[in-house]
Amino acid sequence: MRIGILGAGLSGISLAYLLQEQESVAAIDLLEKESRPGGLCRSFPFSNLCYDVGPHIMFSKNAEVLDLMVKMLGENVHKLRRSNKIFHDGRFVKYPFENGLSALSAHDCDYCLTTFLNNPYSQYVPASMLQFFLATFGEGMTNLYLRPYNEKIWKFDPACMDTQMVERIPKPPPEDILRSAQGVSTEGYVHQLYFYYPKCGGIQSLVNGFLAKLGTTVTVRAGAAVQRIARSGGCWRVTTAGGIQREYDRLVSTIPIPLLIAALEEHVPQPVVQAASRLRFNSIAICALQVRSANVGDNFAITLADKHVLFHRLTKLNFLFPPEIDDGSTTLLAEVTYRAGDMISKIDDAQLMGRVIDGLVDTGLLSRRDDVVARQLSRFEHAYVIYDLDHRCNVDMIRKYCEGELGIVLHGRFGEFEYINMDAVIERSLQRNRAWKPSTS
Repeated sequence: MRIGILGAGLSGISLAYLLQEQESVAAIDLLEKESRPGGLCRSFPFSNLCYDVGPHIMFSKNAEVLDLMVKMLGENVHKLRRSNKIFHDGRFVKYPFENGLSALSAHDCDYCLTTFLNNPYSQYVPASMLQFFLATFGEGMTNLYLRPYNEKIWKFDPACMDTQMVERIPKPPPEDILRSAQGVSTEGYVHQLYFYYPKCGGIQSLVNGFLAKLGTTVTVRAGAAVQRIARSGGCWRVTTAGGIQREYDRLVSTIPIPLLIAALEEHVPQPVVQAASRLRFNSIAICALQVRSANVGDNFAITLADKHVLFHRLTKLNFLFPPEIDDGSTTLLAEVTYRAGDMISKIDDAQLMGRVIDGLVDTGLLSRRDDVVARQLSRFEHAYVIYDLDHRCNVDMIRKYCEGELGIVLHGRFGEFEYINMDAVIERSLQRNRAWKPSTS
């Protein structure tokens, strides 16, 4: 069996690594439009470090998945303890927000505690992200942080997003909230409290670990953007950049669903075409800055809900790397999400970077603009899947058509159009490998 995998990000590469052991598989092609594989798990050199497409960390509740990721890095891995903060009203608040209430002003702390313990929304079954926040955390935590932060990162009103993104968040016990308000340390999201990361090379090292273990049956074809897909007898004919055609017995698509639907030469039903056109996502600008010093403490990631500051998260990259490569400077990563056609998308790179630096100075996280000694900005079109109220219906219709009628497997964050992290991507690769059947479509 000849398998074509469209896209060579972590989802495609990890699946190829697993499928190559199947007896029915004769050859696997990974068709990647970029000049190098990795997708959202690529890393880029800057200063003496590397930065990712947003800070990636390696963690999982699934021991098999975590073991596989760590194994792929060999000796190039170390374990770290989370040190994340929320910057609110000029104060560093422990992450997640409900675990750091004592760091708030007396008024805000009382507002959060009172509206959590006396929550008129807790009896309702939430139908949107905003309703989930109100029912789970109460009005105070929702209004001070959860709603404005999510509006900022998604560029979408949480009232018009469904609960898929947040329904896995556990309801905090009242005793934990009380302890948090009294200044007693509590921890949330404990499965992320400790995580792994490469000692050098950034998260690209994980991708490289998989690539190094691909056998001769697997070929990675970079610069091979998919242009057309057609059925030819019992096979799939895929035309890539330059008019090159290749035939496969089975197809796996990890490329964004709208691109897949647009490339199909099938008579795609109009409702499916419309569903694909209605899928929403955000792009991201990654602003890397080397500074003489920054007022971020020993923290790893800092989130900001303040609408007057362009970036939603600031990461101190030095936190991720061993101290022996520290040259005394600080490397920061600021993330800005946007969507085609919005106000931020119309700002050029120089203006965007300038506004990021202004935000750092205005918040006091950077003392002076002159402290910036190097800067670099990269943009990535497909970053975050948005779970709007129609997402589930649209994706289910497309999946039924692609997988049910055509036999094309959808896989990965944008291949499935689901907001899944690296560990979930690899977990799904493991599941697909176990369920793989040698029959053609």
